[in-house]
Amino acid sequence: MKPILATLAAALALTACTADSGVAPGGVAAPDRMLTFEVRKQCDAAPRCFETVQGAVDAAAATPETVPVTIRVGAGDFNERVEIRRGNLTLTGAGRDATRLHHDLVAENAGKYHRNNWGTAGSATLTLDGDRIDVRAMTIENTFDYLANDALPGDDPRKIGNSQALAVLLDIHSDRVAFEDVALLGYQDTIFANGARAYFHNGLIAGNVDFIFGNGQLLIEDSELRTRRRAGEDNDHGFQSFLLAPSTPIQQAIGLVVHHSRLTREAGVPDASVALARPWHPTTRFPDGRYADPDAVGQAMFIDCYMDAHIHPDHWASMPGTARDGTKTDIFQPQDSRFYESGSHGPGARHRDIGITWRPDMSIDQIRARLFEGWSR
Repeated sequence: MKPILATLAAALALTACTADSGVAPGGVAAPDRMLTFEVRKQCDAAPRCFETVQGAVDAAAATPETVPVTIRVGAGDFNERVEIRRGNLTLTGAGRDATRLHHDLVAENAGKYHRNNWGTAGSATLTLDGDRIDVRAMTIENTFDYLANDALPGDDPRKIGNSQALAVLLDIHSDRVAFEDVALLGYQDTIFANGARAYFHNGLIAGNVDFIFGNGQLLIEDSELRTRRRAGEDNDHGFQSFLLAPSTPIQQAIGLVVHHSRLTREAGVPDASVALARPWHPTTRFPDGRYADPDAVGQAMFIDCYMDAHIHPDHWASMPGTARDGTKTDIFQPQDSRFYESGSHGPGARHRDIGITWRPDMSIDQIRARLFEGWSR
């Protein structure tokens, strides 16, 4: 393990090693002691035990943020939306195969759950919006039936146009968020990195269209990125799906970085059909109008990754954005983005030269060091 990872691992393990405060409900914990809550399918009047995850989160929010809090979620399926807006908190399950948090909201009808009526962000099964949050040993899923909707013809009145459905939202106040041994399952837009720094290690992220996206700083290591199939005939210039859609601000040095991970596919995903990334320029309101943000010059990096045969030989794709006249006619090209790969291997690693010239000025060790600066308990 690299020294900086050892430092982070020690930091992430600190709450697990700290003794429970023993404070009775309603009492005040000392600022250097941990408070632990349990979530079970049946609590049977056990102290500090809740039968919903949000119930435990709300109880934790009533304590000072100087108190480290651990919420231990037992085995079982928990069908609920959860919002965590308190930092200094660990949410840990009983294992990826044992603890499952899920919900089925989709962007088309989820705007009421977001402060700006933004359905994509409002659809998240789990929203994280605090500093120093750890999530461990569980599965988080958005169960919206994307495939059934995808299979409908475009002119079918039942078809939902805004089919984004998040498993996780890293909201604007999130920073120093770490995932360990976690599975994130969805289809379109599985995880939205819309905050500051986040780290995903030894886990699984599954989806299809732009399933890892946003303007945040997200490092994914030693993990699996699994492309899921489509049900319809949708095809974008030979691409069926896209792994990443970064919208990194031009002044931000780190965007979406995938290191020492495996790009796999489920049954039904064709060969040569999936792009590593495409550049997302979000529609933004400016003094002179509302159009695609020209300064969202996405950064996506793949370093020392295995790539299965579903990866398209171009590796990168373009993406339309909103023009000043309101139409989706501005086309943003990968050659104008900050896209980079090195050390790729596997049947999808070979690629055509499409003129990608951008090169990072930091090594993976330097990226890790900058990302983890000040990341301690």
